[in-house]
Amino acid sequence: MTKPAALPTSVDGMLELLTSHGYLAERSLATVTYLALKMGRPLFLEGEAGVGKTEIAKVLSAALGRKLIRLQCYEGLDVSSAVYEWNSASQMIAIRLAEAAGDTDRDQLSSDIFAERYLIKRPLLQALEPDVNGAPVLLIDELDRADEAFEAYLLEILSDFQVTIPELGTVKAPVPPIVIVTSNRTREIHDALKRRCLYHWVDYPNAERELAIVKSRVPGISAKLSQQVVKFVQALRDQDFYKSPGVAETLDWATALTELDARSLTPQVVGDTLGALLKYQDDIQRMQGDALAKVIKEATND
Repeated sequence: MTKPAALPTSVDGMLELLTSHGYLAERSLATVTYLALKMGRPLFLEGEAGVGKTEIAKVLSAALGRKLIRLQCYEGLDVSSAVYEWNSASQMIAIRLAEAAGDTDRDQLSSDIFAERYLIKRPLLQALEPDVNGAPVLLIDELDRADEAFEAYLLEILSDFQVTIPELGTVKAPVPPIVIVTSNRTREIHDALKRRCLYHWVDYPNAERELAIVKSRVPGISAKLSQQVVKFVQALRDQDFYKSPGVAETLDWATALTELDARSLTPQVVGDTLGALLKYQDDIQRMQGDALAKVIKEATND
């Protein structure tokens, strides 16, 4: 963890902060991120997988010197996994010890076993705790994978930055965490949650910005190969694939080609490494023969 840093005081300051940690953001994304921090509002980022939504939370954590607390969403996610649960094994031991000692005051025993020392704190509750380095960065990742019931539960947290625990009362953050919520839009997120956030759609980068990202994140790649890689990926995104490659796949592929000491795109090297870009067999099958040769020709023509 780096030394805690002050929050940026301008959009330009936010751009500089993100860039200094390798995140080359569009000005619109830097603006909404700056406003989210300035206004103390959650930031809701939506877009295709692999375009850099999760990465911005990691970069903010590193750049600001704040703890990163990540809640990875999935179907069936519930309060006991996301917020808190009681350590039932320890509670049972405490009950048996009390009974063995002849302590039969049920009210007192009930109060004792629901003390905070028996509380197991999950990510959302952890994010409400004070920290010497400042409020943490809370990443609620891929919310669209969670059930709608859990999404509804988040409303109290995102509105008031507090959690109600029936046995203990309300736990409220002394300073609200920096909240980043992401969605790949596999389903629509309800308006009630979106109203509590600032919203931004994170799109695929244009060729110029993607080239800058590749040069920044894959320093060993040659200028010629980096240009060809970006042209090839940009062309693939015009195809009707089940899943177009994101920036993450571009970087994986560029790194793979560099590891293979490739100097230029050829049908052989592209065919051997296409799995770094495309993650579905049907998409890979479509990029064979003449279709593949055509895209390679477009990417390698100066």
